[in-house]
Amino acid sequence: MFSRTVISRSTENYSLQIERLKCELESADAFIIGAGAGLSDSAGFSYSGVRFRRYFSDFEEKYGFHDMYSGGFFPFPTKEEYWAYWSRQILANRYEAGAGKPYCDLLRLVNGKDYFVLTTNVDHQFQIAGFDKRRLFYTQGDYGLWQCSKPCRQKTYDNEEFVREMIAQQKDMKISTELIPRCPVCGAPMTMNLRVDNTFVQDEGWYAAAKRYEDFLLLHEGARVLFLELGVGANTPGIIKYPFWQMTARNPKAVYGCVNLGEAFCPKEIEKQSVCINADISGVFADLNRK
Repeated sequence: MFSRTVISRSTENYSLQIERLKCELESADAFIIGAGAGLSDSAGFSYSGVRFRRYFSDFEEKYGFHDMYSGGFFPFPTKEEYWAYWSRQILANRYEAGAGKPYCDLLRLVNGKDYFVLTTNVDHQFQIAGFDKRRLFYTQGDYGLWQCSKPCRQKTYDNEEFVREMIAQQKDMKISTELIPRCPVCGAPMTMNLRVDNTFVQDEGWYAAAKRYEDFLLLHEGARVLFLELGVGANTPGIIKYPFWQMTARNPKAVYGCVNLGEAFCPKEIEKQSVCINADISGVFADLNRK
């Protein structure tokens, strides 16, 4: 449908781009927000550097990985070490992070308006910031949920109480063996409810959110919709980016907005319907809220 080689990057100056996006935010009938890792990164929730070392300097020294993403895939020799690592990662990114400023700024921009959020982020930031949970679809999982590793059934389990216990009792980068979580049904080890392979559990809540998103799209089909893409990279473009392009192309009233430092672009086919801002999301939201 779209040219594979011709991609448009806006040549408008920043002020004009902000004015255009502000206008679309004020005039749209509905907002469909697509959020990727760049939004949380803009909030300061980096998986590397100083923040990584604050939580994992001992793991870095012992195992040699230098960021949380790599740590999540590291082949720890024991479950005791695996869950010591993961309990810290869950605590840092799900239970202790607090609401990121760009999430709060975004809520101020859309509060009281008709919106829905589709996100590949798993850090729960939208709910922490106060977004209506019935207007959220977390497609890739949630740090706050565990699932059976088999899985024996399509069910997830809240993990906060167990994670905090692991944190309180871990020693020498290990948890005690009795704290290793197991499925209450079949006894298999638990694992994170994150989409990393075909064992990812899509529970009743996942399907209910997917249905609400589908209904929202159908309700506003042909309306003046702003598809606002925030911090979406190239890892999973088929979830947010490509569908947003396609839905914009099919609807002459729709506008595609993209805010992403270093990765703000659109196909030539929807260039006239697009506002692409190559800038930090936090700064853009701050400027939009000041106007």
